[in-house]
Amino acid sequence: MTLEKPDLLRMYKTMLLIRRFEERAVQFSLEGELRGSLHPCIGQEATNVGAVFALRQDDFMTCTYRGHGVCIAKGLDAKEAMAELLGRETGCSKGRGGSMHWTDTNIGLLGENGIVGAGVPIAVGAAYTAKLTGSDQVAITFFGDGATNQGSLLEALNLAAAWQAPVIFFCENNKYSEMTPIADMIGTETLAERAQGFGIHSMIINGYDPIETYEKTLEAVERARMGGGPTFIEAKTYRLFGHMVGDGEPYRSKEEVAEWQAKDAIDRFPERLIAEFGVSEAEIETIKAEVAAEIGEIAQFALDSPWPKVEEIEKYVFA
Repeated sequence: MTLEKPDLLRMYKTMLLIRRFEERAVQFSLEGELRGSLHPCIGQEATNVGAVFALRQDDFMTCTYRGHGVCIAKGLDAKEAMAELLGRETGCSKGRGGSMHWTDTNIGLLGENGIVGAGVPIAVGAAYTAKLTGSDQVAITFFGDGATNQGSLLEALNLAAAWQAPVIFFCENNKYSEMTPIADMIGTETLAERAQGFGIHSMIINGYDPIETYEKTLEAVERARMGGGPTFIEAKTYRLFGHMVGDGEPYRSKEEVAEWQAKDAIDRFPERLIAEFGVSEAEIETIKAEVAAEIGEIAQFALDSPWPKVEEIEKYVFA
């Protein structure tokens, strides 16, 4: 499907909403309103939105603890998402999941996961279920470069290849496995070539370009729907924030961060829309104003939402 002007504007608005959502979440964390670890996806919005826009709502998805962006892009209500971060009853997981473990099966989200690589075999299972039932649903699993050294991912790659499961392995390669450069941890030039060893079709894309990300992911999705099996996508991206709130970032230079900051899609993408797709500056400013107002409503909704009741601590616990 070719992206038309309304699609591109919606893509930009979603990217900007994710950025402002994460910035507000960081602020809540620093203010003590948000408890526990917070791992922002600031800098990776183009990858998040470009990939998810290639999916249907009923397609399955798993992601990592840095998955707020892909979840919002998939259709997770941002008010419920922020309320969940603050542990409120109105959250998407009733305040029980928090930043790292929320889910919403209404949009095909089978959950974030705090364990590196743990969401990958879940997605393969969902994809195989779709194949067995004759559904044309696909599954996509988002993970970072560090997860490619986890046994769970390598085993899942092998199973997906053997079963020809309709699953997309989407690696957001932001160069660092937490605080360790991924280049110091592998013996290959790319991560995509490792998937090729399992007989899986793979590609490397520019994760700072939401349009390329969309087009390449759509190619993989359509291939999976038609019975072509799994695809491994390595998206070159970068997180402009630390691994988590409180990360002093001694492992990378300010010059490196500044180099990527200059390519930030939140700034560059609207410039491209104006230059190449007939979007006006007024339309961009309108979107900025709409998102600013929306974030205010999102934050206030979360703050005004009730806490879970202590006497209901065992509610939703099934085992």
